[in-house]
Amino acid sequence: MTLTGRTISIISADSAVTQECMNELSALGSHCQMQMARSVEEIRREFRRTPPAVMFLDESAIDLVHGESLESAVALLTETAPVVVAADAEKQADLAFLITSGAVDFVTRTGRFAPVVAGVLDRRMRMAERTAEIIQFPNEGLGGDFGEILRHEVNNPLTGILGNTELLLARRDRLPAAAIERLQTIAELAVRLRETVRRLSDAWEEHHEHAHRV
Repeated sequence: MTLTGRTISIISADSAVTQECMNELSALGSHCQMQMARSVEEIRREFRRTPPAVMFLDESAIDLVHGESLESAVALLTETAPVVVAADAEKQADLAFLITSGAVDFVTRTGRFAPVVAGVLDRRMRMAERTAEIIQFPNEGLGGDFGEILRHEVNNPLTGILGNTELLLARRDRLPAAAIERLQTIAELAVRLRETVRRLSDAWEEHHEHAHRV
């Protein structure tokens, strides 16, 4: 497997949080390459060299001074990989769409939250590794995981598309009618594609279960 498939991005302006997450990942036996950044802008520059398999975004990295929002930052990151977010509990509702889609995991930023973050990152990384194996060897060992992996790999970029479309539509009062119509079309097509992926993955899992019962 390439190094790219073994990379976790940790985005936090709090060095203590970054260190604790790294320690917890090491305790879980993770041997992934770590990308550290203090802002979303900084980590996106790293993507050009090594796109991560999964990311952790700490709310401390959000630049409130310049009007950056947690929702827009997370939607932007999901275009590249799944995101584990640690933020105040009331922020979870703002990310409900992204969480429901499966592209985002939410951890409440209270107490010793780093072990929980590390556990979710480890689970996400294992799924990414399984996906890489199937992509590399498409005729071997597909098993019942293929349906879940299909949803995972297609839904992540779809969620980024839908999330950013919804953010633009939320500002429809500033957009011309033609732009609003096109954005609505993008959203509708993305939802249709996501539903198609769901049906295909469900059919695959049903076929796999039936084959094992016969």
